[in-house]
Amino acid sequence: MSKRDYYEVLGVSRTATEDELKKAYRRAAQKHHPDRNPDDKTAEANFKEAKEAYEVLSDGGKRRMYDQHGHRAFEHGMGGGNGGAGFGDVNDIFGDIFGDIFGGGRQRAPRRGADLRFVIELDLEEAVFGVEKRIDVPTLVACKPCSGSGAEDGKVETCKSCNGHGQVRMQRGIFAVQQACPTCGGRGKSIPKPCKACHGNGRVQEDKVLQVKIPAGVDNGDRIRLTGEGEAGPPGAPAGDLYVEVSVHDHPIFQRDGNDLYCEVPIRFSQAALGADIVVPTLDGEALIKVPLETQTGKQFRLRGKGVKSVRSHSHGDLLCRVVVETPVNLTARQRELLKDFEATFEGEGARHSPRSSGFLDGVKAFWDRMTS
Repeated sequence: MSKRDYYEVLGVSRTATEDELKKAYRRAAQKHHPDRNPDDKTAEANFKEAKEAYEVLSDGGKRRMYDQHGHRAFEHGMGGGNGGAGFGDVNDIFGDIFGDIFGGGRQRAPRRGADLRFVIELDLEEAVFGVEKRIDVPTLVACKPCSGSGAEDGKVETCKSCNGHGQVRMQRGIFAVQQACPTCGGRGKSIPKPCKACHGNGRVQEDKVLQVKIPAGVDNGDRIRLTGEGEAGPPGAPAGDLYVEVSVHDHPIFQRDGNDLYCEVPIRFSQAALGADIVVPTLDGEALIKVPLETQTGKQFRLRGKGVKSVRSHSHGDLLCRVVVETPVNLTARQRELLKDFEATFEGEGARHSPRSSGFLDGVKAFWDRMTS
């Protein structure tokens, strides 16, 4: 069964703010929570659906991916996790939202590192045949001196302020509010001797050098996912992923549409009138096309299998060559004289030799007759 749109599940617009998303999820969670609807499978399914929608839309990176690709963004393991878009226990978000009010939340595992996007520019030939490229990605990486722990000696202690929960309870009048521990920043751990290189963060800014294999047949907008090559996570959390997006430069000869290639082939008017064998370029050499007698500008010739091999199958596209009759320039006196003699042979027989031109002139005459009558 296909999934419902996440915005529809929460009953919000696609421009909803974080506060609007949180309020919408709170309403849905209160309505469908299993504790309020025991033994009601429909309510439990609706609760999980609302939780899944909020998990995606409340995360800026996941929301951008969902807005661009819909549910497909989290297929084939892109979201990780337990069969959805990378969702954990059913109570995680419920605890986050309602714990702030009622003090019933529980400690969350550290968030994974952020996903990164890198645009790689390719020539058409590189995109068609595949290539291996080196890229330099500015990102946060695990600190080497402390191995990402943030501690100079590697020793991390349980935070004494929150007893390792990462949250503290604050009494404000009749309300008890639960918030991140100000001592450990919500991690539940404290570092007696912070690493001097990363100042206890466990991560440092660095340009990561990677070799990326681009498969043959990629096109503009295609993305390659490199798992674990994104931003390093906080201590104890996994790294995010790196998405390499392909951008293909314009080619001076070929234009690409899917797996097909297009090009324009200029020919002389004498070749168009008399017919000729024309050599045309392809991505893997040259090919011959036979231009028949009396060919007009715009006629296309299809060379099957001379296009791009699909990145998702073994099929090849075609090369479509469009001929363009070129007007000669820089004529010699002899050539001009010959053309004048040639033009003189059309007198009185224009309709026979130039039916399109004659038909156009007849149409213009009929138009003006209607306009002036």
